Amino acid sequence: MSCCSSSVPFAPPPTLPPLRRRCRAAALTLPTTARAPRSAAVRAALSDPFVLEIAEKLEDSLSSSDAAASPLPLQKLRDSASQSLLSKRWPSTKDEPFRFTNLSFLRSSLLLPVPSPTIPLDPALDSPSPHLLAIVDGHVAPSLSRLAALPSGVFAGSVSALPPGPTLDRVLTALAEGFGDGDLFWDLNGVGAPDMAVIFVPAGVRVVDEPVHVQICYSEGGEVGSERLPVSSPRVLVVVEKGAEVAIVEEHLGIGGSAERCYWANSVMEILIGEGGKVVHSYVQRQSVNAAHIKWTFARQETSSVYELIEVSTGGRLSRHNLHIQQLGPDTVTELSAFHVCQNNQTQDLHSTLILDHPRGYSRQLHKCIVSHSSGHAVFDGNIRVNRFAQQTDAGQLTRTLLLAPRAAANVKPNLQIVADDVKCSHGAAISDLEEDQLFYFQTRGIDLTTARQALIFSFGSEVISRIPFEPIRKSVTSQLKHSLATQ
Repeated sequence: MSCCSSSVPFAPPPTLPPLRRRCRAAALTLPTTARAPRSAAVRAALSDPFVLEIAEKLEDSLSSSDAAASPLPLQKLRDSASQSLLSKRWPSTKDEPFRFTNLSFLRSSLLLPVPSPTIPLDPALDSPSPHLLAIVDGHVAPSLSRLAALPSGVFAGSVSALPPGPTLDRVLTALAEGFGDGDLFWDLNGVGAPDMAVIFVPAGVRVVDEPVHVQICYSEGGEVGSERLPVSSPRVLVVVEKGAEVAIVEEHLGIGGSAERCYWANSVMEILIGEGGKVVHSYVQRQSVNAAHIKWTFARQETSSVYELIEVSTGGRLSRHNLHIQQLGPDTVTELSAFHVCQNNQTQDLHSTLILDHPRGYSRQLHKCIVSHSSGHAVFDGNIRVNRFAQQTDAGQLTRTLLLAPRAAANVKPNLQIVADDVKCSHGAAISDLEEDQLFYFQTRGIDLTTARQALIFSFGSEVISRIPFEPIRKSVTSQLKHSLATQ
């Protein structure tokens, strides 16, 4: 058969990565009629070239041999994400979810995927917990991890290390059930994740006295002022079975030469909590102040489960946390606490969605932020949806922001969407400087104004920090914040 025959379909070179093959094949099948439906082919033809360029770089960074040897969960993740990217475009401030979050410096940078870490790692990388799961530039690092003391049946490590059997089957089931649709950055992580860390806690097992400390580290970075911006895509899946409990400390930080350099951390954590299970999740973000940190947390809670999130975010030139939680059964408890600090040229952004679909759900959300510099910017968009069958729901939401400098900015939008009629729901927002009567109270007791201000500023965030259940991490965060806020 002649290769020029019109009956032979176009076949792209087999060396092209999946995303590029899809785009070419879809473009060739693009309907020519003006009224053609918006099929995958149409979406592919209208895809954002900049997004496709990033996705292709991420795919190319995974060698063909590594991709072929990837475990099934990773292969499915990459295929699904690359398909979804065909209809995604780079967000701008004209898009409502990013109206107050400027991503222009990412777009103007030279984005380069980080290769497999080969440099000597900082031996000081350690944890006060006996259960340490180390992830470096998106790769699980067994040589740096310390997991031998985990209870029997608990697994923590790379998905590729999961032995065939019930644990692997449960992980595959959790992934097949899906965690919903994320945005562009969720899909970019799916395409570029070189590995997937898994934490599995079987039914009835408790890992609470000593948490699983997930240290997510970034070793590559560009020079400040250069256009080079290395990109890492760490991904973590947590599966907690019926009646099980686990405490997790998730910590993001730069190590070695990247501690103050420029890089982009684009991470995802997915959490599935079984019936009657409990997860206490402490999330500490102290990246380089020149880094971009975009993170997705997606939690699904089954009947009578508990999810507690304590978040402290102080690093990053841009830090955005997309938090999505869905209650899948009645008598479910969700408690969210966040404390952000915005200093010179920093943006701290929390976008959260909590969906309640079942009776007697309970939720509390507290968001606090300090903006201590005129170029600092705080963003909070919290959405709680109480749907029709979520009767007898008790939901509360509060955001408070301190603006300590002229022209410091905060954009906050607490939002309750209530369809059920038998509920107890409330929300509130406050933005202010320190109150004069509080400062006066200190001064009447002989305390100077500077000391009074420092005490009030630190105590503003201590309400959230004190909820971190693991004392060594709590003390470490407290020490860092005291040092940082003392200069304000």
